[in-house]
Formats: sequence, C-alpha cells, structure tokens
Amino acid sequence: MTDSGSGSDSPIVRVGSRASRLAMAQTEEVVRALRSLWRDRRFEIVPVVPDGDRRKSAPLLSLGRGTFVKGVEERLLAGDVDIAVHSAKDMPSALPDGLAIAAFPKRKDARDAIVNRWNAALDEMPSGARVGTSSPRRAGQILAARPDIRIVPMRGNVDTRLERVAASDYDAAALAAAGLERLGRLGEASHILPPAICVPDAGQGALAVETRTGDAEMERLVSPLNHAPTWASVTAERAFVEALGGGCRVPVAAHATPREDDGTLHIRAMACLPDGSRVFRAAVSAPSSAPCAAGRQAANALLATGADGILGDDAKAL
Repeated sequence: MTDSGSGSDSPIVRVGSRASRLAMAQTEEVVRALRSLWRDRRFEIVPVVPDGDRRKSAPLLSLGRGTFVKGVEERLLAGDVDIAVHSAKDMPSALPDGLAIAAFPKRKDARDAIVNRWNAALDEMPSGARVGTSSPRRAGQILAARPDIRIVPMRGNVDTRLERVAASDYDAAALAAAGLERLGRLGEASHILPPAICVPDAGQGALAVETRTGDAEMERLVSPLNHAPTWASVTAERAFVEALGGGCRVPVAAHATPREDDGTLHIRAMACLPDGSRVFRAAVSAPSSAPCAAGRQAANALLATGADGILGDDAKAL
C-alpha cells in the first residue's frame, strides 16, 4: 500500500486495485496523475486479489468479463475504497448498481504483440511454432493468419509468460502491447500485430476509473483525468460488446480510432471461433459524438457479414 507523502492530516483517498504487478503499475499511473492535481490529498492504494486471479487453471472464456474486477468493485460498494482503477478491457458492459465509470485516462497502444525466441514477425515464424495464449480472441485471429502454428494454453502474469518464452517452454507468447509498455518491457516485442490481423479487445490499452454513483467529491477529483478521444473510443467498443451479448460464447472484439479531422470514429469489429476456422470482420465510420450508436452500428455491420452464424442468440444488435 502506498501514499502520496502529503501531510499526515491530509484527507486520504483509498484507491482499489487488482494486486498483480501490472495492475499495480496501472494504478500507480493514475495515482501519480491524481497526486499532481490534488496536493492536499493523500492517496493510498489498496490491493485486492479477485476471483479470476485465484482460478489460474480456468479458461479465460469460461470466466467471462468482470471476473478480474468484481472483487475490487465489491470493496468499492462496501466503502472500503473510494475509487477503483481497472483495465478497461476487463470491465463488463453492464456495471453493478451503484457504480459508474468516472474517467478513461489517455489510452496507450491498444494492439497485441508477439514475443518470440526468433525475434521474428508473425509471418516469419517457423511452421509448428508454439504460441502461448489463453485468449480465444488472440488464438482465433493468429490461427486465421497462421494456421500452421500451434496455440498452447498460457496463463500467468506478463513476467511469467516472458520467462516461459526465454526458457524455451514456449516459442512465443501473445500479449497486450500496453502491458509490456507499462512494465517497461515493450522493447522485447518481436512484432506488434496490426488490427487488420488481430483486432484488439474492447478497451485494451485503456484504464477505467470507477466511483460510486452520486459520489460527487470523488467524481470531481477523477474527472480531470478523463481523455475525451479515449472516452469516445472505449465507450463505442463497450457498446459494441453489449450489442452482441457480451461475447460470452465466442470471442468478439472492436477497436475504435478517433479521427480529429472529421470528428468520426473508425471502428474495426471482429468475431471468430477460437480455432481460427471462421473469422468475420467489419469496419465502419460513425460520429464520435454518439459513441454508443457507433458501437451498435459496428455490431450491425458485423452481423451483416454472417457473424450471427457463430454468435447465435447472443447477438442482439438493432
């Protein structure tokens, strides 16, 4: 647990965070910004171990969105912490009653990265290479691009996954570029995958700062951190996921890029089977002033490609 070093009589703001090293680095990023804004406050980080971190052997798709934030949200609702910081990609589209996202700080690189022992691009890796990931979204898109490689289940924190590649337990690992960057290890990436090959998860690379609904004081402290282009992009991506039923049965993904020249969001959308045998993609441009509508438009465009054939009853876009 850390604090700002302000006077001992300064009001304390308790910041809830998942306890992993990456999550703590993300929360420190937010707390540093808050400290610079509010020097009359002390900020203490309260680490929480959520259920998803305890169930290390469970497939990620079976855990569902929200598994890695629920424990922190429970502490927020109970009043044990005043605000919470999450990876935006871990946030379910529907929040618990009594909670709201107060800010999306400026996003880091949303793309996925490959780290491998040859320091090679994805298309240069040898046939049969073992790529570690437990993300069905990454697995499906990587296999669609390279059906001749092997996907091997891999969970664990970023450092552990990189160590397994270095030890030759795996030939490669697929990770979020932002996670590598936040841990100072982006230079180890062999290939940053373009969204045309691997559409990032909704919210990837972004942080979400959550408060209790109606807590005007915490909202006031947090609101200056909000980055409008990131807010529009992530809101559209979350609306896309919600429109397709949360992506519970099969992987879905959306990546929105704001265009300042014309005030639009360019959204890439994807749904796939984890074995890469069927991948559906769509792209739309829509006004950034209405991000929820933009996300639903992207969902409808994806359904029009035939993705409803794998999404089934999950899809509910209008």
